[in-house]
Amino acid sequence: MTRADSVLLRSALDAVLRGWHVFPCAVGGKRPALRGNWQELATASPDQVRDWWSQAPYNIGIACGPSRLVVIDLDLARDVTGDDDLADGALFPLSGADRLSRLAREHGERYPGGTYVVDTPSGGCHLYFSAADGRARNSAGVLGPHIDVRAGGGYVVGAGSRIGGQAYTARNGVREPAPLPSWLGRLVAEAPAALPVPAPRLPVADLAQGRAYAMAALRAETSRVAAAVPGTRNDTLNRAAFSLGQLVAAGLLPPVPVITGLISAAMYAGLPEEEAVRTVRSGMTGGARKPRSW
Repeated sequence: MTRADSVLLRSALDAVLRGWHVFPCAVGGKRPALRGNWQELATASPDQVRDWWSQAPYNIGIACGPSRLVVIDLDLARDVTGDDDLADGALFPLSGADRLSRLAREHGERYPGGTYVVDTPSGGCHLYFSAADGRARNSAGVLGPHIDVRAGGGYVVGAGSRIGGQAYTARNGVREPAPLPSWLGRLVAEAPAALPVPAPRLPVADLAQGRAYAMAALRAETSRVAAAVPGTRNDTLNRAAFSLGQLVAAGLLPPVPVITGLISAAMYAGLPEEEAVRTVRSGMTGGARKPRSW
């Protein structure tokens, strides 16, 4: 095992010793490296971690839900898209950290930086918080531009992982996640769900048949997305999201497994996470306008 490989193994074991559930991500990438469902396979077993990381220098995925974590993902702003992207007198656009600081001030609170923090290769950072009540939802940009939330059903790439030769690096100082601040927890819990699920108005027999059809469609569409080749991936993902969005709007599927399943499949096929999130959101929103009748 090379020195780089041993660093990844030690980092994965360090996460497990904290009680976090981990799984392998692609070497040098963010997408899950497992053929099965990463949510089901993520583990806190040191023996399983040693087995996985002895096979390849995988990056480290940390499943937030079973790890009882809420991670605030703060990105840099790459350009200015509106007047609100600039602070008063500022020459540069507001980053996710800037916006979180502004949000804290609006609620009479301090910036929640006194926790475990991982700096990312893109120049942003992940703020880790412990959260036991499970009310937090995944969201992208709901708290503000360049602020994403990773919670139940989501994951982050952990410290020690490398992308483009740059490492995810834990900052010196605070070693353990602080409890999620109550004011931030309220905002995260109140974030609107991606799509509402209306109560289905179907006879019981038809409802059971419809849900069985919808589950089969979910399996088929995620498999199709995962197998898509370059040049077809985004279109395949958009079509799948539209079709499944119709079933979600009809009350035949819950939204969270659809969203996380499609994003995971798209990342497995090689699409960047941000592109996958945008496409899934757009496709499912379009499908929700035309609920599937059954």
